[in-house]
Amino acid sequence: MAVQMEVKLSTSRNDATNRPLEGLRIIEVSSFVAAPLGGMTLAQLGADVIRIDPIGGGADINRWPVATDSVSLFWVGLNKAKRSLTVDLRSDRGRELVISLICGAGGSGIVLTNSAIGWLSYESLSARRSDLIHVQIDGMRDGSPAVDYTINAATGFPMVTGPGEWNDPINHVLPAWDVACGLYASTALLSAELRRRSTGEGSQIRVALEDVALATAGNLGYLAEVQVNKVERPRIGNHLYGSLARDFTTGDGRRLMVVALTNRHWRDLQRVTGLADTFTALEGALGVDFSTESARYNHREVITGLLEPWYAERDFSEVAGILSESSVLWSAYRTFGQLLDDHLAKPEDSLLQEIDQPGVGSHFAPGSPISIGPRGMVAQVQRAPALGEDSELILRDYLGMAAGEIDDLLASGVVKGA
Repeated sequence: MAVQMEVKLSTSRNDATNRPLEGLRIIEVSSFVAAPLGGMTLAQLGADVIRIDPIGGGADINRWPVATDSVSLFWVGLNKAKRSLTVDLRSDRGRELVISLICGAGGSGIVLTNSAIGWLSYESLSARRSDLIHVQIDGMRDGSPAVDYTINAATGFPMVTGPGEWNDPINHVLPAWDVACGLYASTALLSAELRRRSTGEGSQIRVALEDVALATAGNLGYLAEVQVNKVERPRIGNHLYGSLARDFTTGDGRRLMVVALTNRHWRDLQRVTGLADTFTALEGALGVDFSTESARYNHREVITGLLEPWYAERDFSEVAGILSESSVLWSAYRTFGQLLDDHLAKPEDSLLQEIDQPGVGSHFAPGSPISIGPRGMVAQVQRAPALGEDSELILRDYLGMAAGEIDDLLASGVVKGA
């Protein structure tokens, strides 16, 4: 009976065709980016993710950007395809409802959170359910608090971002460690579920933003470079470290990024710009071989200096047409508005679909970037829930509560609907 209820509940708003995680239920108690993104990643693949929020919403319910009526576009963007239950988490009764959804008869047995203290901790919940899968996202490895922007300051990346003559740190606007951490968490959760299905055992999983950032810096060779070569990576502006790539400006003022990673790219770049003989002569004068990435990187300033006039003498459409007929990798710089316009111009080949989001209205939003099945098949985008939209349905179908009991919880303020 529980399975039948689960399928019924998971199809009321999620009717995508590609749902490999159908039947998997997850309780999410979260805020900020990493945990909500991890939950949404799973929800867009068909998992029934129930987001638990305090009455009135959590710390990120009003985070910018916001719509004209103050509904957070940030919040609805990170909570698509989920369900929402709002509970007074300071009350014993409210906490017990959440614990029942996780550990009770027919409970999910899976929780994803970045606020696992006290009653929501692994120790507390696993005492109620031995096969519990508990995924906790931390800031620091020792459990102390941190956010993406404080973690990033300590990673070294702001000290190698920007032009070579710049001395101060430059932060990026993308919460990269949050994004990577959320994806690590979703992968870990699925791994634990596969293990539980074969062994019946639960798992305690912790993923820290600090560790994700450190692992990334190490995996990309940035830490080994300091240890082995005894040098700190320099700032190089918009060049690509170790290879040939940089931005250029066309005659009509457009900017584009051009990348020549391989020898094929390099040969094609010389051919389409008509500078092959010039670069051959330069090789002879410098006594180098530009067929190696290191030589192209070490002499990047003179190479790109010779390329600049070719771009400046042509408008963007001519440059785009020429580069598109070669193997050279390139892309025009775009604003978010231009990005949106370009994708709306080819809706048949875009993740973006129009949704009607409560409090926001009709707008285009992306679905999962994971495509399952024939190439080009895109799952239907499911909107985010309104805060507390599914409260009554969850209490009825998952906890088996009668209408009168649900009415009492609503009247007492323990639970709130949309």
